Amino acid sequence: MSKEELHNDMLYHAAISMAKSMLEKGLITEEEYAKIDTILLEKYRPYLGTLLSENA
Repeated sequence: MSKEELHNDMLYHAAISMAKSMLEKGLITEEEYAKIDTILLEKYRPYLGTLLSENA
C-alpha cells in the first residue's frame, strides 16, 4: 500500500466515522448515510474502505 493509498484510507475512515456518529444520534437517516458512504468511496477510493463498507 502506497502512502497515498494509506492517506486516502485514513481520510475515508475519519469521514465515515463522523457520518456513522450522526446516524447513531439520529441526525441523518440510513438512506443519507448510504449516500454519504457512496460519495466518500468515490472521492477517496480507499483500499480497505471498499472491503469494510456496508454499501460497497
